[in-house]
Amino acid sequence: MAAISTVGFVGVGIMGSRMAANLVRAGHDLAVFDAAPGRADGFAKQHGGTAAAALADLGRADLVITMLPTGADVRHVLLEAEGGGLARSLRRGAIVVDMSSSEPTGTRALAGELAALGIPLIDAPVSGGIAGAEKGQLTLMIGTDDPQALEKVRPILAVMGPRQFETGGAGSGHAMKALNNLMSGAGFALMAEVLVVGRKFGLDPAVMIDILNASTGRNHATEAVGRQQVLSGDFATRFLLGLMAKDVKIAADMAEDLRAHAPMTRLARDLWLRAREVVGPAADHTEAVRYWEELNGLRLTDPPTD
Repeated sequence: MAAISTVGFVGVGIMGSRMAANLVRAGHDLAVFDAAPGRADGFAKQHGGTAAAALADLGRADLVITMLPTGADVRHVLLEAEGGGLARSLRRGAIVVDMSSSEPTGTRALAGELAALGIPLIDAPVSGGIAGAEKGQLTLMIGTDDPQALEKVRPILAVMGPRQFETGGAGSGHAMKALNNLMSGAGFALMAEVLVVGRKFGLDPAVMIDILNASTGRNHATEAVGRQQVLSGDFATRFLLGLMAKDVKIAADMAEDLRAHAPMTRLARDLWLRAREVVGPAADHTEAVRYWEELNGLRLTDPPTD
């Protein structure tokens, strides 16, 4: 397989723009595309690289990276958009890496369809948030049926995340990402309930967070967002509630497809989907706490009334 000299990047939103900027700084020949008008041009002016006016303009790329909201968006870009998708413009042997949070079964199907065109697909979703994306310190969960393609792109992936875990065949990276976000989402939901119950009893939520973080009850929610986002009212992680609900649903649907006995998983899905309805998909995911507050008729930041 020939060496990679040109990289196309599809989706330069909140996460993708930071990831792509690291590739430019590392000296890669990068062309970016985004469906949002002006976004690709804005990226090129700020960070460098080339703005593609159409997906077909990425056809010369040896590697295409997608960072999009859903697996359906990835499929549309690769096989459907612009009268046949980007794949029809790529040469045989070009590699696609999907770093989005996509459905594992959809990724498996897409990998098969691209393989028939001579295009290997690697799923490499990420964890680490905006801070990890900016610093190039993301964690990558990598699934592929083509280990040779992975070895070719590994140095480029390392620019965005040095912690790379191989999870198995196509779709396995996306399965692991969904399960990771299930853990994160369920942990947040439990923190919200613990704070509400404690607040109803008369405990100070800020003191509760301090105690949890010094005790065995601590988790990512208590350590990273409990005080910083929820109790402060900032709600500014910039990871959308709708995306968290989507990822938790992917994990729960996967469990049901596998006929796994996973009642907590189903409950977490139902809670996040309901929070999405009540608070709105465009809200920061930490603002989901408003759902638990509404259920219990209180605000965690209100002064005690007893």
